Amino acid sequence: MQSLYIVWNPLEGIDLGFFKLHFYSLSYVIAFILGWYIIKPIFKREELSTEKLDPLFMYTVIGCIVGARFGHFLFYEPKVFFNDFLHVILPFRFDPEFEFTGFMGMASHGAALGIIIAMYFYSRKHLNRKTPFWILDRIVIPTAIGGTFVRLGNLFNSEINGDVTNGFGFKFVRESTDKMNSLLQQTQIPDRDKAIDELVNNPQFATLLEQVPVKHPAQLYEAICYVFVFIILYFTYWKTDKRNKQGYLLGMFFVLLFTVRFFIEYIKEEQTSHDGWEIFGIFLNNGQLLSIPFILIGLYLMFRPQQTLVKDR
Repeated sequence: MQSLYIVWNPLEGIDLGFFKLHFYSLSYVIAFILGWYIIKPIFKREELSTEKLDPLFMYTVIGCIVGARFGHFLFYEPKVFFNDFLHVILPFRFDPEFEFTGFMGMASHGAALGIIIAMYFYSRKHLNRKTPFWILDRIVIPTAIGGTFVRLGNLFNSEINGDVTNGFGFKFVRESTDKMNSLLQQTQIPDRDKAIDELVNNPQFATLLEQVPVKHPAQLYEAICYVFVFIILYFTYWKTDKRNKQGYLLGMFFVLLFTVRFFIEYIKEEQTSHDGWEIFGIFLNNGQLLSIPFILIGLYLMFRPQQTLVKDR
């Protein structure tokens, strides 16, 4: 059976001369700005001053980035976290030479924990009588659509790719794997970007291009699913009274998003050399293991006895 595929050779960013502004980094910027516009009418509906949005924006950005960054290295590369901490907190590296990398290496599980902690401190300082659940139930709405843009950023970076498939998929010619590096070396073109472009466009290298495996665009699947998560949360808030039950929307977010994450993991490549564990004869990777507690907590928040929010008078 002949595979249907797209040769995925996008620009990874905008070259500004002294460094490249990656689309992955831009995806976070878009997510945060879009989130601000989504949460603004929610604050107006709840009769909260929009002046509270600026600190909310800062708390969310810091909580998301710090949590995602720390989460990635703690969950997936703990040796780097403990042996090269500067690489964790800085957007560049010095070895083998100075290079601006941006904050590549982010974990959604860490981002979720980071935002929860940030919203706790935000609610204590800026929301007075409202509980942390009040802001968490609302911040998850823009967070869901933000996840879509982050996964599209992963797609532009050709990272977190799916497994090899015999059906529809992408040829990720810019991924950094031993297989891809070997094929590029056979072009005998030292510049990697030029070698990739020649591999894709020059008929001379058609046989090499045929050897590039076709893989699931797992990032794209996940991004599309997150759009539906956003739609469900958005209409649940605006069209039902579930917004008045503490933790309900947060729980729904956990259940929907991390269930998507759990099943998408089945078609993803391993993220590390040891990515998972066998439990009761069932192999689960790190992403799936980290998703299960969020799903269980989400179910509890959704179906626990009714607790309504305290409303300001």
